[in-house]
Amino acid sequence: MSKVPKLDLKKEYREFYNPSAKECVVVDVPDMHFLMVDGSGDPNTSQDYQDAVGALYGLAYTLKFHSKIVLEIDYTVMPLEGLWWADEMTEFPGEDKSAWKWTAMIMQPDHITAADVEAAREDVRNKKDPPALDLLRLESLYEGPSVQIMHIGPYADEAPTIARLHQFATGGGYRLRGRHHEIYRSDPRRAAPEKLRTVIRQPVEPATHQ
Repeated sequence: MSKVPKLDLKKEYREFYNPSAKECVVVDVPDMHFLMVDGSGDPNTSQDYQDAVGALYGLAYTLKFHSKIVLEIDYTVMPLEGLWWADEMTEFPGEDKSAWKWTAMIMQPDHITAADVEAAREDVRNKKDPPALDLLRLESLYEGPSVQIMHIGPYADEAPTIARLHQFATGGGYRLRGRHHEIYRSDPRRAAPEKLRTVIRQPVEPATHQ
């Protein structure tokens, strides 16, 4: 049996998933497809968040194996990502994490369809049936013009990096729009806090945009 070639989307989308940690950059993020699940609350203490992440990974890996065996297309499972916001964005990120709202998500290759997701969902349900499984959906996300940078260090120390990114945007003639986006390139269970790598992204538009 011939070996199934493996797609590595982190390499294909290198500029979006591995930016410099030294300087902020402007990127034009294309339409991508994600497994998504919404929720609210402090990610450090929210059971809903833990359930969402567990269900995401369970479905993402089941989809990968389904693709490899049935579709003969193998690929690496992409990292966990998150959209973060609050009803009053002037208070975000702020100290009150219980007021945060989030969308946890994992990017999917273009060949993965809604039918593939439903087949994988039933497989996961039959094996583990995690509580957030039915909340997951496959949805496209287009961010377009955005600013981003790689943050190195603990999640709790992101505030100066976020402030720097926002200053870069406004100083470059942009204003912020959309939702704060983070891509978790490191596994916090394995990497030391000071070595965690997190892509910080913020969609923008020209400040003169009407």
